[in-house]
Amino acid sequence: MAMNKHQLTIALISLSLSGLAQAGLTINEGASSTAKIGWGGADSLSEARTIMYANKSGTAVKTVDNGYGASVITNDHSQSPAPSYNSTYSAPSYSAPSYNSGSMYDKLPISTDSRGVVVLDLETGQPIYEKNADIARPIASISKLMTAMVVLDSGQDMREEIVLEPIDFVGPKRASSNLKSGDRMNRAELLLMALMKSENPAAKSLARHYPGGYDAFMRAMNQKAQSLGMTSAFFGDPTGLDKRNVASPTDLAKMVKAAGSYDVIRRFSTTKSYDFYVANYSAGNRVYKANNTSVLVRSGDYPIGISKTGYINEAGRCVVMETRVNNRPAVIVILGANSSSTRWDDAKNILSSLARRSV
Repeated sequence: MAMNKHQLTIALISLSLSGLAQAGLTINEGASSTAKIGWGGADSLSEARTIMYANKSGTAVKTVDNGYGASVITNDHSQSPAPSYNSTYSAPSYSAPSYNSGSMYDKLPISTDSRGVVVLDLETGQPIYEKNADIARPIASISKLMTAMVVLDSGQDMREEIVLEPIDFVGPKRASSNLKSGDRMNRAELLLMALMKSENPAAKSLARHYPGGYDAFMRAMNQKAQSLGMTSAFFGDPTGLDKRNVASPTDLAKMVKAAGSYDVIRRFSTTKSYDFYVANYSAGNRVYKANNTSVLVRSGDYPIGISKTGYINEAGRCVVMETRVNNRPAVIVILGANSSSTRWDDAKNILSSLARRSV
């Protein structure tokens, strides 16, 4: 559901209109540098925005949540790192069970039709279902998760207005877009568009406005992949339209796991819908009503903490997700589905099997 007026008020978001109209949304800074964060979910978009703007210096907050529940997040980058998924954890009403991670009992008794699949148990770090897990394939817009991490790593001011230019609409492939040259939005809005709606010009423009420019951004994407141990991965552009953007399901599970430490990515990628105010001095101002590209996120029927879809001809239909079923977190990677229905049927099959899995 789109955010209503009450939610917008809670989010401290107001349209800024003056003269020819200022671009996008003005998000007021909070008085405190801390925010209470829950796990995943589209209803916490306001919290992500509060975190991004709480720091008076305007820098972005990177590490926020280990995926296991509420955390106190600060803008102090000197704080100790957030715990990893393999950290010892005990929630108030749940204790992680001990079990033999190598036992076939824990494997998911399923079959899938997509070409490459991995389901990773984040408590043990062990895969519980694999299909062609180590074969690198084109990943399409799944690439935008890496784009988002590199943007947030840069610490740039998320309030800075960015103007889309014709070059942002030029890529390895033709792709539809509801954006226009001359559109003006801030960096946070472009990041939300890239993660939720998978707008390619938004991702391209974010890369172009990176310190050192577009080429520096692409180097940073590949360096980030290397730092995460993604040995099969290569990124040729920030959108995923480049068929050279490849990774194995195993490596994508590493990427999704890493993305889980960025609360902004959690919130933005699982936002169901959002009405963007877009300023454009030559074409006129407008409201762009955008919906999440994931039918599972839009339905709200499943516990999804991170989500990103992708599609180009060479990649087929793809999706990566982090979920939490039976109070147990897992990463799901699905690549190379022949159709959208195959992709979502495989995803629902996996989620149902996780729900039936003994803990």
